[in-house]
Amino acid sequence: MKTAIAYYRVSTDQQGKSGLGLEAQQEAVRLFAEREGYQVAAHYTEIESGKKNKRPQLLAALDQCRKKKATLIIAKLDRLGRNVAFIANLMESRVQFKAVDNPHADELMIHLLAAFAQHERKQISTRTKDALQAAIRRGRQLGKYGKEVLSQQNSEAADEFAERIRPIIAEIQDQGMTTIRAICDELNRREIPTFRSQGESWHIPTVHRLVKRILAVSVAKNNKTPFVTGCK
Repeated sequence: MKTAIAYYRVSTDQQGKSGLGLEAQQEAVRLFAEREGYQVAAHYTEIESGKKNKRPQLLAALDQCRKKKATLIIAKLDRLGRNVAFIANLMESRVQFKAVDNPHADELMIHLLAAFAQHERKQISTRTKDALQAAIRRGRQLGKYGKEVLSQQNSEAADEFAERIRPIIAEIQDQGMTTIRAICDELNRREIPTFRSQGESWHIPTVHRLVKRILAVSVAKNNKTPFVTGCK
């Protein structure tokens, strides 16, 4: 059996403590390792922004890969970083690595994906600044980082997404798939886009949050919820 080292990254301390994001990465790596015949010898978790290139846990994981002649496995390419130069330097370290979301990507494809991720990060930053400036022009008093405006925008967009996907969830449950895991598997089987899209797969924590939001939106609008009591 081939040897692998698993590397996970979450962006904030809150995500690290809650397990949100981290659990989904762990599950993705576990399933990939089982399917591809890897034995995961060690796990390394980084709590760090993707914009920063200093990663002590990643360096430790790479060192273990060299010692054990193992492959580094990550859930998604952007868990390594959204910086093209960083990805290029990593590839030059001569450590083999696999991204679960693109396991067959060659070096050119990995460079392109990293470039797209870096571009998306810049676009998000630009959209955020534009939203803050628009709010200021409307006379809105903002906090230090404009959290009030951004939080409201994100919440409204998430509620709209929940309303759009509610009939799909209801249909899935009508077919007897009432647990969170079953719903998650069926959403992936149908290739239903996630809220963030960009080709992301559904994971159990993501579906759990979606279910809670649909319930909350349904209650707020006095709608009859489609969910079976006891959905877990």
